[in-house]
Amino acid sequence: MAWGGLFLSLSRPTPEQQKSCLAAAGGFNYDADLHGATHPKSPAALTTSEDTDRALADRGFSVNRSRVLVGSGADAFGHAKSALLSWKHLALGWAEAEPGTPVKIGARFCICYKEVVPWVMFPLQIAYVTDDNYDGGKRGKGGGGGVFAFGSGTLQGHLLAGEERFSVEVDAEERVWYEVVSFSKPAHPLSALCYPYVRLRQRHFARESGKAVLRHVAAACSTTTPRTQ
Repeated sequence: MAWGGLFLSLSRPTPEQQKSCLAAAGGFNYDADLHGATHPKSPAALTTSEDTDRALADRGFSVNRSRVLVGSGADAFGHAKSALLSWKHLALGWAEAEPGTPVKIGARFCICYKEVVPWVMFPLQIAYVTDDNYDGGKRGKGGGGGVFAFGSGTLQGHLLAGEERFSVEVDAEERVWYEVVSFSKPAHPLSALCYPYVRLRQRHFARESGKAVLRHVAAACSTTTPRTQ
């Protein structure tokens, strides 16, 4: 049901409820020139961020970044990428997305979030996908690795206005990193009133998402690594 411009459910939202939410959501609710602003232009862009963050802050947005090491090498990168493609990074129990949602430009989905009593459905649309496949270290030391990332923009009916990127990266040392980057500002009186709490929950969400990817990669690697005699 919609209440005060938000999409709420007293129980875990069904796929039908999520479809209704997305049908009613309308278009992006943040500035057109910022669509795709979190796009990683290169592997270095994932961590070179001061200028971008300052420019967004000047326009009233808060930036959140959370980065965690999830493994090393081609297998870890492949498993981390599969976690994003199957939405394991959002399978948190109290937050989730439909796992069958295709990760492609224009795809719409809801992040369903349990907040005290009601569930809140946050409508989003994938603004971009970038897939720079890892070559297994063939580029050599200092040659960089691979990046898989997609960014989602908020739609009408979301508590916030902005964009969020989920990415996995292999660096020059073959370490695999998972990162969540978002910029946002209130788009509803409730989020404006409780924005310090909203920011706290954003940081908690990003940390828990990192733990979910780490668990997925560790479990997947343990089943593919041959045992030694």
